[in-house]
Amino acid sequence: MRHLFLVLISALVIVGCNDDKAIFIAGNPTWQNEYAGIWKSVIGTPASINLLSVAGIQPKVEALEKLGKPEFPLNQTDIKVEVRGGKTYLQFPLEKEEQIYGLGLNFKNVHQRGKIYRLHVDHYGGRDNGRTHAPVPFYISSLGYGVLINAAKYIDIYVGTGLRKDSKTPENPQDRNTDKDWTAAPYSEIVEVVVPGEGVEVIVFAGKNIQQVVQRYNLYCGGGYLPPKWGLGFWQRTPTLFTDAEVENEVDEFEKHNFPLDVIGLEPGWHSSSYPCTFEWDTGRYPNPGRFINELKNKGARVNLWLNPYVSPESSLYEKIEPYTGTHTVWNGIVPDFITKEASEIMGAHFNKELLAVGVSGFKVDEVDGFDQWVWPDNATFPSGLDGETMRQVYGLLVQKWSNELYKARNERTYGLVRASNAGASSFPYVIYNDYYRHEDFIIALINSSFSGVLWTPEVRKSGTPEEWLRRMQTVCFSPMAMINAWADGTKPWSFPEVYEQCQDVAFLRMSLLPYIYSTFAKYHFEGIPPFRAMAMEEGFKDIGKASSSEISSDENPYAIAVKKEIKDQYMMGESMLVAPLFKWNTKRDVLLPQGNWYDFYTGKFVGNGEIVQIDAGLDKIPLFVKDGAIIPMMPAIRQTSEWKEDMPLEIRVFGEKDGDFELYDDDGLTFDYQKGEFTIKKLKVLNGEGSIENMKVDGSWTYGDVSWNFMTK
Repeated sequence: MRHLFLVLISALVIVGCNDDKAIFIAGNPTWQNEYAGIWKSVIGTPASINLLSVAGIQPKVEALEKLGKPEFPLNQTDIKVEVRGGKTYLQFPLEKEEQIYGLGLNFKNVHQRGKIYRLHVDHYGGRDNGRTHAPVPFYISSLGYGVLINAAKYIDIYVGTGLRKDSKTPENPQDRNTDKDWTAAPYSEIVEVVVPGEGVEVIVFAGKNIQQVVQRYNLYCGGGYLPPKWGLGFWQRTPTLFTDAEVENEVDEFEKHNFPLDVIGLEPGWHSSSYPCTFEWDTGRYPNPGRFINELKNKGARVNLWLNPYVSPESSLYEKIEPYTGTHTVWNGIVPDFITKEASEIMGAHFNKELLAVGVSGFKVDEVDGFDQWVWPDNATFPSGLDGETMRQVYGLLVQKWSNELYKARNERTYGLVRASNAGASSFPYVIYNDYYRHEDFIIALINSSFSGVLWTPEVRKSGTPEEWLRRMQTVCFSPMAMINAWADGTKPWSFPEVYEQCQDVAFLRMSLLPYIYSTFAKYHFEGIPPFRAMAMEEGFKDIGKASSSEISSDENPYAIAVKKEIKDQYMMGESMLVAPLFKWNTKRDVLLPQGNWYDFYTGKFVGNGEIVQIDAGLDKIPLFVKDGAIIPMMPAIRQTSEWKEDMPLEIRVFGEKDGDFELYDDDGLTFDYQKGEFTIKKLKVLNGEGSIENMKVDGSWTYGDVSWNFMTK
């Protein structure tokens, strides 16, 4: 008879616990209050490795305390668990009008009620089925709570789809032949979860609204990442086999065309061999990497390097790292097990010597997601003892954490791209990207990223028309990373000269808004508020349209499934700006304005209050709206963040008639010294039509000089 395990569970039933019988547990979990508004339950015997342990989270306790101490947000007797047959089954209640958000980086749906997912790290394949780059097992309710299933396994979740015989609110069966209200999706009062393994850790978050739940989750995961200032400038990735001379020419072309550029990205050709990678420079294309990178820095451009973490036999690393790699290869490259200290140190020493020491500013981490035939199978094993399934779920986290620590040890902030992530990643310096390319779905992904503690870029690669090019350029400039990914097509901002001036305008608008955007990311770091977020987090926002059955169609909708209108083509940037993208076929569009007065960003004119408005923005501008009392700090339209220096003039735009305030944040923009308290916050205030600036904390850099107030609403 083995030892009974520690189980935090009440009303407990255990049947069979010897080695040759299945363990069975059933009952209601008991919850331990970890921090203000956060409770944990440990059910059965969870795996020793989970998502948050891999991420190595350090909660921001002080910031969590400031959010207050709400009560447990659910009826505990309605939460049920079972452990049987080597799996853990969880059941959570749902109310009739409750909506569910989250569950990772989805590209089609914002509303998750009625969905079934298997949460599985993978390349996104065009359907919201749980296989995605960040299948974060965290969902948020419109009633003000969130649930995190902290397991590094493929998790099945049924969001209001299962109908139990023991339901508290059973509905009578309907006769489709005679009942016009018959539905193929009757009401379900539960979320059900299946986790492989004989236990799991579950964490519940409470909040007064959806945004506060997400704040708690992000703060629990260490707070959001604060990028270096250069990371928020414009990025261009060059074709795969560019040489150093061609890259330098590309940087010069941006200057000649007077277009912003802060980061130049090199694709696989910088390696002496790639797919798998050596992580060593190709001496033909880059004979002197240190000189090359220094030349670019003198021109105001940083270098970001593409890689996948699979080691080529041609690398000097190979023999050292081989004992600390998995049983299977990827493109004939061995797979480092970053759980082991040895693999992390060997890879770290190599990267420090070959890359960081010569001035590389960050990485683009590719192919850590899927497809199945490109990565290790689930039966793979690793020196740390992890199986292939667990490693698949956490590998993106491991690479992010490892590389972030390399830069942190040098007191240098980095910012980069990654193809896979998961729960606990809020404080990592990476933005997710992929090979999918549907513009509208990229905006849905940007909205959904805000529920899961990850960042997403709707990068620009190519376009069929000048109009599409401009629309994509406009949206990418209002995202966490403004980037053209020209690795295959060699596209430039001026590839469509018909709309180049408009592309230039929106890129410079982003640069002018950097004081606002940087302060918004500071809120992400210190308070957990996503810098780009779904409308569902905005006070005064209401989803529109009740569920109604569509017309019966023998092929498209044979069961007349009821559909509720989702708002998934507009979002908030920071606390005050509403972004309403246009797509290539749009000449007009509807915008749902939350309650309160809203104004046009460009003119300051009143637009509407708690209503749907139709706008005709034309081709030149992306529609932007700001709320009553908004204060938007802006600076001159610099081309590169290296120009963001002391005595930068500051224009403070004020919208509407309400009093308002805005916390303008600043630091050195490069190091982690802000974590030691070396930063400045000044409160911009408008009271009775008069503007003022109040020092809140002055302990670091302040790059602004003369201030002008611009009251946009006359």
